[in-house]
Amino acid sequence: MNSPRTQGPVPHVVFDLDGTLVDSEPNYYEAGRRLLARYGVTDFSWEHHTRFIGIGTRETLTALRAEYGIEAPVDELLAGKNALYLELAGSSTEVFPEMRKLVERLHGAGVPMAVASGSSRAAIGAVLAVTGLDAYISLYVSAEEVPHGKPEPDVFLETARRMGAEPAECVVLEDAPPGAAAARAAGMRCLAIPYVTGTAGDPAFLAADLLFADGQRGFTAQAAYDWLLRAGGPGATAPIG
Repeated sequence: MNSPRTQGPVPHVVFDLDGTLVDSEPNYYEAGRRLLARYGVTDFSWEHHTRFIGIGTRETLTALRAEYGIEAPVDELLAGKNALYLELAGSSTEVFPEMRKLVERLHGAGVPMAVASGSSRAAIGAVLAVTGLDAYISLYVSAEEVPHGKPEPDVFLETARRMGAEPAECVVLEDAPPGAAAARAAGMRCLAIPYVTGTAGDPAFLAADLLFADGQRGFTAQAAYDWLLRAGGPGATAPIG
């Protein structure tokens, strides 16, 4: 199939990783559950975990440390969770099928791509490698490399800088309200695919340029590709699903 003719400059596409490209949230939950159990917390539920989807690992652990009265320093918790997550991610991380199709199509069309994530740099690299996405996306930026994680725009602005692009030339794909808010704060367009579909009405998602309200169930590579390369200009807001 021939690539559609674009109506303007080809965008630079910036993917969030966890919950957007890959279904890694179950691994992050399990890593967090195991970590907290080490410190005597035995009631950390999936529902509790979903409150922190889209927020950086350090910020999440800082909040949980205060909530549960854990005395261990944040850096110790961070190292422990990263080790647990890397062990899980190396054997069980799955790419969302339609996202893999989109990445392959964008790569074939020569569209610049990068990953900007709240995960550690080691975790991002491990996930891209184990899923084979590193064959298509070589540039990635972790929130640990910038002063502030999402919902602050730092990680997206640093990614644009490394891509050699202006923020207005970038489109962010995000699954969580803090990430969508960060994209908007960075001056970038946002294609939103809520991981927790009950959050589709969040103001950060409603402000996105393209919203797949049913999340991955309603997302298709074809619809996203067509919007990115033909209809992704300013004002192309259109909820789907």
